[in-house]
Amino acid sequence: MAETRHRGQLEPRKVWAREEAAAKRRKWEELLAWQIKGRGLPTPEREYRFHPTRLWRFDFAFVEFRLAVEVEGTTYEGGRHQRMAGFEEDVVKYAEAALAGWVVIRFTPAKIKSGYAVRSIEHMLRNLMP
Repeated sequence: MAETRHRGQLEPRKVWAREEAAAKRRKWEELLAWQIKGRGLPTPEREYRFHPTRLWRFDFAFVEFRLAVEVEGTTYEGGRHQRMAGFEEDVVKYAEAALAGWVVIRFTPAKIKSGYAVRSIEHMLRNLMP
């Protein structure tokens, strides 16, 4: 018997792919959090909701400095950010963040793995400190 799906319901393979991509992204977020702590940088807020009406969140927010860090999805596998609708939504999110006075820096897993991301964050925080 064929499984009936309701309008808007994802196919099981798409749900699985989405969950798998989210798990990979969390792995890179955890590595970056560990790197930030290891360098003795201020502890950022995680999943910080910055907008008063939208549900947008920053992966990491150094609220005192208005510095946000975003870990971009697994770009080679084609995550949400690779589809036009996701890309368009991100453009609006980052524009609204800038209008609210945030500096947003974005990193891929490769830049986290190499240490470039944490060095960049350290550099930005140093420049933003009074």
